[in-house]
Amino acid sequence: MEELIEKANVLMETLPWIKRFYGKTIVIKYGGNAMVEEPLKESFARDVIMMKYIGLNPVVVHGGGPQIGKVLEAMHIESQFIQGMRVTDSQTMDVVEMVLGGKVNKEIVTNINRHGGKAVGITGKDGGLIRARKLEMTTVNPDTLTPEIIDIGMVGEVESVDPAIIKGLEDNNFIPVIAPIGGGLNGETYNINADLVTGKIAGALQAEKLILLTDIEGVIDKQGKLISTIDSLRVPDLINNETISGGMIPKVNCCVDALDEGVAKTHIVDGRMEHACLLEMFTDKGIGTVVSRSN
Repeated sequence: MEELIEKANVLMETLPWIKRFYGKTIVIKYGGNAMVEEPLKESFARDVIMMKYIGLNPVVVHGGGPQIGKVLEAMHIESQFIQGMRVTDSQTMDVVEMVLGGKVNKEIVTNINRHGGKAVGITGKDGGLIRARKLEMTTVNPDTLTPEIIDIGMVGEVESVDPAIIKGLEDNNFIPVIAPIGGGLNGETYNINADLVTGKIAGALQAEKLILLTDIEGVIDKQGKLISTIDSLRVPDLINNETISGGMIPKVNCCVDALDEGVAKTHIVDGRMEHACLLEMFTDKGIGTVVSRSN
């Protein structure tokens, strides 16, 4: 009986959060181990389905870098990276679009549908969702100390987002699953960083929450402890003192950009934990790092 009462108490803890988020849009960046390990894939699918059934509107944006790398390797196409970005020529872009918009996207959709949800897979090219432009990268010439433009091919950045197709899917009770590929003004196809796409889509939808699933607990301080809450105004100082460093910098900057565009709260969560999204959203303490706007 005590075990049953404890389960009831857990359910009651979620009630105020369900009331607060009912009808709101939650944008989730899905990647890392959560996309690879079978128990985590099933856990994520059930989390998203539960959100939908209790009245929330989850929107999923996914990555797929490792999957792209494996296919390129199998096709004997060499991968080259500059400043962490994959150099994307036309041949590589064909593979990126095939893997992200086809294989990876449809696997996620199938998994959600198999567990009782109604998911629809799209890319940023569908319905004019993402208008993209070529990403301009620069470096400093060590000899002349002058900036030089680096051409990394069909790697893009988001110019604008038209969320009409997402809203149409939500209105018809579907869960959108989005591959981070955008279309250019003249019909070009661009490969875009999934974190960046997630933040821009969350801003365009004025989402209640942006959740980035990662392969670490969240932002860790110099003593190795999780920082549960960060005011967005503190982010530059935390980057300067290297509390936030490496791959965490673009994730935190993505959160700050989303907050600037109207997202209510952003979360960086350990996707290696089963039911990570539900634990972060529907428990009093949460499990990750919240990056929020200063009042």
